[in-house]
Amino acid sequence: MTERLTALDLAPVEPLPDRTAKYLAICEEKLGLVPNVLQVHTVDIAQFDAFAAMYNTLMLGESRLTKLEREMIAVTVSSINRCFYCLTAHGAAVRDLSGNPVLGEQLVMNWRTAEVTPQQMAMLRFAAKLTETPDRIEEPDRQALRDAGFGDRDIWDIANVAGFFNMTNRVAAATEMAPNAEYHSQAR
Repeated sequence: MTERLTALDLAPVEPLPDRTAKYLAICEEKLGLVPNVLQVHTVDIAQFDAFAAMYNTLMLGESRLTKLEREMIAVTVSSINRCFYCLTAHGAAVRDLSGNPVLGEQLVMNWRTAEVTPQQMAMLRFAAKLTETPDRIEEPDRQALRDAGFGDRDIWDIANVAGFFNMTNRVAAATEMAPNAEYHSQAR
């Protein structure tokens, strides 16, 4: 790590295992950068592997939720939690995937104003409630998703994406994780 990525004094494992170095090189090739969250996780390779596996499964794996919808959940959760890192990174992803910079900003500033489908709004309401008052999720909340056209597997995916970002938001906040500067100008 050449710049300070968190408020913590952390150093990557050296040398990085070949598989980790290869993963980071693929990120650089595909994204044009290595996300700082991945760089920070190189402090512990077991945690890096777990984080990358969970992220890739939830955000890129098989699901009836589109990649855009999963990113919309990430930004909604991060908006409620005011996670600068994730709002910056995943706001850029929403702008890119949707081709609509306004949607990315709506979700960042006030997800309730986002111009999305009624089904997507139901998904975002559930993710928001799960973030704000998880102890108050009840069967009518799940039924509202079913009524909007989501199946139980979709509800599972919505809950997992929202849960993952609640966890990462807290780690980013606790460590004052800095987003990559490149995210600020992407897809505008």
